[in-house]
Amino acid sequence: QVHLVESGGGSVQVGGSLRLSCAASGFTSSMYCMGWFRQAPGKGREGVAFIASDDSTSYADSVKGRFTITKDNAKNTLYLQMNSLKPEDTAMYYCAADYVFDPYCRSDRAPDLRFWGQGTQVTVSS
Repeated sequence: QVHLVESGGGSVQVGGSLRLSCAASGFTSSMYCMGWFRQAPGKGREGVAFIASDDSTSYADSVKGRFTITKDNAKNTLYLQMNSLKPEDTAMYYCAADYVFDPYCRSDRAPDLRFWGQGTQVTVSS
């Protein structure tokens, strides 16, 4: 049974940093496409960053150069390092995973991942 638990959210000022974690169980993270999504109040869900089983990564244009997605396969944990945070980064952040062919595990492919965590709130204030 796949289980994903996010942590690391919180409140930070503009320009600050946060690192989100997603602890995974029930599957081997090294074999899955994993990603971070976010949803702000009144807005649609946005795929923020993805990492494929071959460790290739991709990012939404809105976060390129500021966010970094990584994973520790030994710990079965996904991370999102968020730097230079802006008020528009305020949202609930979710991690998700599924077995997706690597070329489709990209932000521009908008992969449809089946397994989701419960989310962690990030609030950036000016």
